[in-house]
Amino acid sequence: MKRVSRGWKHFPFLDTVILLFPNQVDPWVESIVVPLAVWILISGLDDLFVDAVCLFTWISQRTLIRPADQAVEREAALAAPQKRTAILVPLWKEDGVIRQMVRNNASRIEYLRYDFFIGVYPNDPATLEAVHELEMCFPNVHMAVCGSKGPTSKADCLNWIYERMLDFERNHQDRFEIVITHDAEDVIHPEALHWINYYCDVYDMVQAPVLPLPTPMSQWTHGLYCDEFAEFQTKDMPGRQILGGFIPSNGVGTGFTRWALDQLAARDGRIFEPDCLTEDYENGLRLHFLGCPQLFMPVRFHRQEPMATREYFPQTAAAAIRQRTRWVTGIALQSWQRHGWRGGIGTRYWLFRDRKGLIGNPVSMLTTLLTCYGLVTLGFSRITGAPWGLAAIGESARMLWLLGSTTTLQFVHLGVRAWCTSRVYGWRFAAGVPVRAIYGNYINFRATAGALYRYIVSRVRGQPLAWLKTDHSYPSLPAAAARRPIGQILITAGRLTPEQLEWALRTKPRNQRLGEYLVAMRMLTEEQVYQALSLQSSLPFSHLDPRRIRPGVARAFPAHVLDTWRVLPFQVAGGFLFLASAEPPAPELTRELARFTKLTLRFQLVTASNLERLRGELL
Repeated sequence: MKRVSRGWKHFPFLDTVILLFPNQVDPWVESIVVPLAVWILISGLDDLFVDAVCLFTWISQRTLIRPADQAVEREAALAAPQKRTAILVPLWKEDGVIRQMVRNNASRIEYLRYDFFIGVYPNDPATLEAVHELEMCFPNVHMAVCGSKGPTSKADCLNWIYERMLDFERNHQDRFEIVITHDAEDVIHPEALHWINYYCDVYDMVQAPVLPLPTPMSQWTHGLYCDEFAEFQTKDMPGRQILGGFIPSNGVGTGFTRWALDQLAARDGRIFEPDCLTEDYENGLRLHFLGCPQLFMPVRFHRQEPMATREYFPQTAAAAIRQRTRWVTGIALQSWQRHGWRGGIGTRYWLFRDRKGLIGNPVSMLTTLLTCYGLVTLGFSRITGAPWGLAAIGESARMLWLLGSTTTLQFVHLGVRAWCTSRVYGWRFAAGVPVRAIYGNYINFRATAGALYRYIVSRVRGQPLAWLKTDHSYPSLPAAAARRPIGQILITAGRLTPEQLEWALRTKPRNQRLGEYLVAMRMLTEEQVYQALSLQSSLPFSHLDPRRIRPGVARAFPAHVLDTWRVLPFQVAGGFLFLASAEPPAPELTRELARFTKLTLRFQLVTASNLERLRGELL
């Protein structure tokens, strides 16, 4: 050992580090190890309790509920009478994603009776233009312009959207029975609205699961979201339901009955609290206190895909810290300020779990640093022969038991998270859970520190907290599975059998579209194919009689425009110009036609033969 010690004399600065620095730090480390370990033990036992309850319930359900029973419930949900449903989407500088979001979801959603109400700010011209284009293409898309310049808060924007929905109801003698909130980056599951509609017969708030879309393992930040949401959506949220706790809204995929929204508005006329940074969590808690029944829909897998809202979350550390700062501020601090520790023991227990990150996140980061410090100093002591300053910790039997217990609980928790992650993303991705958990300690610590700082500054200065908006990206078409294939629509509608579809796909010419081939083979009529195309594109379909169209309206655009784009105007009414087209309109088409008219464009599908007859008789 003396030879090793003499070797280190070539690096005298290391003697200083090894001999002086630990002497200053070790006593402090020894003084905080016990309180840190006690907190980790309490938190770990808390997690273990929820893990055990959820595991017991999961095993019971696997034993008692047969796949046939689940299939029957799915059939009942899909066959339930469809209620009028409004989807509210608040925007601030989302022109880069909103077009694709609406187009993709309109082509995927199997539910029929729904409308989008999209909120924009008057000082966001790019998003205004994007939503205006969508209004031209989709009759069930409606723009709501906020009454104040943005950004204010997401809740304030949602309140303006809700007012626009009420105006629409008054003007059209209509009423939406269900209201669902979504964000600009969401990929809505094709069956989600069916399930929310089905459960809203019994529950006033229904929360669909939310799961991040998969990304490569190299993207640690987004992978951390995958781990946490897989655990939260498959374990913690069901645990709330089992133990009688309140169900917080996830902010997206949340369905409210109109009765529930009326209860929220009864106090001051506001559905969403504009001063709250997490209005979704706030509404779930408020509805619980009002006695409204809530449901978290369990994560179901159909054809190996989870029935959940999918989206991309922040993929950089800075963006994740920014988003989580807002979450911690709203969930842990603002809710504490607004509601204290109200409710029964079950409610207070889940309030504790939601707020314990205020202590747990700094403790986890500090524990990670102390573990690294202990391992480094132990390594130096083994190499240099110097005594290890923390050796006294290992000499106490009670301390060894405490540290062993906390370490065991941490490994159990990581194992549970890995199992939850593997259910959604596979075991290969779940293998990275331990490394991402350490990275998550840093992210969550930074977010908690930022939230505490912003909250304290806001309280001292008497200023409202600002909306920390997250930049969003929308998945590419393959990731979003953007359009439901027309063949699947035809099978669902009873027009084809799976065997007929398989034969048609196998025998049709490579360059011929499926619908054209089915008509040519006389398996379907042209009208039947266009009815399916109408469902796929969310555009109305009808047959137009040229005798009922004024020639002047049909020639509203220059001839070369009508020839190039193969459209035909057929009606002007209520500030709208209605156009017939044999194809769903492309964004370039709406921009080109907007150059020639100030009227709002509305498109309607007609068969190719109907369009040719219209053009032949009117142009």
